[in-house]
Amino acid sequence: MRNVTLAIVAVGALGLGSAPAMWQGGGGRGGPGGRRGGFDPTATRYINPGTLAGLDGFTHAVRVGQMVYVSGEVALDSMGALVGPGDLAAQARQAFANLELVLDIAGVSPTDVVQLNVYIVGFKPADWATVRQAGAKFFPQRNPPAGTVLGVA
Repeated sequence: MRNVTLAIVAVGALGLGSAPAMWQGGGGRGGPGGRRGGFDPTATRYINPGTLAGLDGFTHAVRVGQMVYVSGEVALDSMGALVGPGDLAAQARQAFANLELVLDIAGVSPTDVVQLNVYIVGFKPADWATVRQAGAKFFPQRNPPAGTVLGVA
């Protein structure tokens, strides 16, 4: 079975003073960041969308101030089932879709991504073209994020 794991290491985020309304007040694990009455640039917000598979000991993303750290998004559906067993293209599309959702909830977009690490199980040189094609709509052709592609056993 072929798998693809896409991991975003760091993402640029919103500038100070432009925090969306959902960030006003509150705070705490899984809740909106910020302090009562305004935006706290050092607040920590844990992002675990209910529409993505919840995995014990795993947070999809953590936003700290203006930085968003995203865990490896994989080709799992909302129930935790692998999408496209044996189909690298289908798995890459699902992983990018999961990534896009997490970024959107964090208040950033794929164009804000500064580093992308891709781990491909059983990597073959042609696999990179398949993954790049699946990610083409997410990242600009000119000035894409820095990154690394690694084949893993």
